[in-house]
Amino acid sequence: MSGNKEIEIEEYLSQIWTLLDPSEQELVKDSTLIKHFKKNELIYRENEDPKFLMCIFKGKVKIYKEGIGGRNQIMRLMSPVQYFGYRAYFANEAYVTEAAAFECSTIAMIPMEIIEELIMKNNALAMFFIRELATDLGESDERTVNLTQKHIRGRLADSLIFLLEKYGTEADGCTINIYLAREDLANLSNMTTSNAIRTLSSFCSEGILTVDGRRLKILDETKLRKINKFG
Repeated sequence: MSGNKEIEIEEYLSQIWTLLDPSEQELVKDSTLIKHFKKNELIYRENEDPKFLMCIFKGKVKIYKEGIGGRNQIMRLMSPVQYFGYRAYFANEAYVTEAAAFECSTIAMIPMEIIEELIMKNNALAMFFIRELATDLGESDERTVNLTQKHIRGRLADSLIFLLEKYGTEADGCTINIYLAREDLANLSNMTTSNAIRTLSSFCSEGILTVDGRRLKILDETKLRKINKFG
């Protein structure tokens, strides 16, 4: 194993690294693959058998599901150093979603057989994944309610606040640190692309934000949060 790879694994897998003893750490080092994905490159497909625990080292990943009429619904957006791809394995089922690199991404892939072997004898590691799954379920439940009960303006505001809190802003303190196509923003907000464009235009005319290509600059966060709250 190269020194750089070893350093990356210890750094980015630090959440689970401290839960492993030296022999377990060595097993993870030896079995981890580090792969690079181009923008929009598929990471796994729906109905494939889950084989790896994945951890994002660099970049962003979208988890999505194809809906009616071929329109995708983005379920989650992942960033360093989140783990994904393992729920289906624990459920003993094939993937029910797909994952693709939202931008050029580097991902560590650990065989699930190794993870299963470790958690069978490492209670702390098992508890870590229980908490991860519980957190993901809670966030998923909240997003489901927001995207089904709120009106269009509330859904878009919810997505913008979600992106703002997850990725932060650029140096100006206003521009969300992720660039989304209108279609991706619509898929994240459970609406058509045309509705997303119209609602964005409405927010712009109200002085809530400005749009420059795929760059979204929040001008009035207080008003945006009010729209999000009252839906």
